[in-house]
Amino acid sequence: MSVTESFSLDGKRAVVTGSSRGLGKAMAIALAEAGADVVCASSKPGGADETAKCVESLGRKAWTVSADLADRQAVLRMAEDAQREAGAIDILVNNGGTIARQPAVDYAEPEWDRITSTNLDSVWFLSQFFGRGMVERRSGKIVNIASVLSFSGGITVPAYTASKHAVAGLTKALANEWARHNVQVNAIAPGYFSTDNTQRLRDDATRFAEITSRIPAGRWGNPNELAGAVVFLASGASNYVNGHILLVDGGWMAR
Repeated sequence: MSVTESFSLDGKRAVVTGSSRGLGKAMAIALAEAGADVVCASSKPGGADETAKCVESLGRKAWTVSADLADRQAVLRMAEDAQREAGAIDILVNNGGTIARQPAVDYAEPEWDRITSTNLDSVWFLSQFFGRGMVERRSGKIVNIASVLSFSGGITVPAYTASKHAVAGLTKALANEWARHNVQVNAIAPGYFSTDNTQRLRDDATRFAEITSRIPAGRWGNPNELAGAVVFLASGASNYVNGHILLVDGGWMAR
């Protein structure tokens, strides 16, 4: 197989959570561009319709499913819907997530539960659900979306930081168990990207300047700049990469 062929996703079926906009939408389209059919998952019915249209415009099949990722039973129903609609899933991208910014002394218990359930629990239950089939077939790719806050603490985001540290650990734990079954479990750790999740930071002129000044690239990322990373980790090109957290951060963690 040539290098070019190893990046092809022809005949593969992927699920991408949080694909209605931002990073998830960009990654779903990237997988379709590489040849995959894509189940576009969002938090609300119809939320990923536009993404599905983009996938179909590339000549690939698309399906839409939805669930509140903080609701465990809804997540499992969504997984069943995806498998029923698309068949066996070859690629799972656990991208859906949320954030809440509050000082730690004031952090509300419901917010803690909502953030950790959305960002961590859904990753575990979807990985377990689709991972069973991957292990049985001895083939599969799981790509979790971690964060630069999988390595550092951040400010006023304790639940988000805790969940993203846990996603990095879960990635490694699953890789350790499933590597022998030819299932690769890796993560992408984005830095500061221009998305809804970072709107409040970008609206704060002081924090925006502080963060930008630390990024060696001198700018925030564009969601399309995750395309290469997700296609690599979802394709045969990464068959001997397992348990890795791939930083896509403009050099943030190197400084």
